[in-house]
Amino acid sequence: MYHHPFIYGCQGPPRTVLYPGYYSNMAGHSVFTGPNSYDPYAYYRKLPEVDPTLFKESAEEMRILMRDASVILAKLADSKDFAKQVMAAAQASNDQEVNRLLKTTGIQSHVKATFNPDGLNLQLEASIAGTKSSLLTIALRWR
Repeated sequence: MYHHPFIYGCQGPPRTVLYPGYYSNMAGHSVFTGPNSYDPYAYYRKLPEVDPTLFKESAEEMRILMRDASVILAKLADSKDFAKQVMAAAQASNDQEVNRLLKTTGIQSHVKATFNPDGLNLQLEASIAGTKSSLLTIALRWR
């Protein structure tokens, strides 16, 4: 027997909550009708065979996204002029210019930049056969 702490908080006397698969009550009475009535594998379900092909391809695409993210971050960290251009375009709400500047780093991935007064958010995404397979989000603060 298990007295759940949230059930009897300020709502009156304790109420007993039974979790049949895990506990028996304090008096030693089983919550099951007979000694052989509990089958731990009764709810075992058959799962389909796994196919890791898409998962593997998604991981390979993520590797490319990570490489592209590294290129963008290196350019922002190494070039104060480039970082200033990106910030100025973002603060002027010029989405196209920010995306164009990011593409000039030589990345292959599709990048979408969003920004707010505190920083820049970059989303790099990859697709396999027209389906989004990987998404990498980077958040950078400037204030």
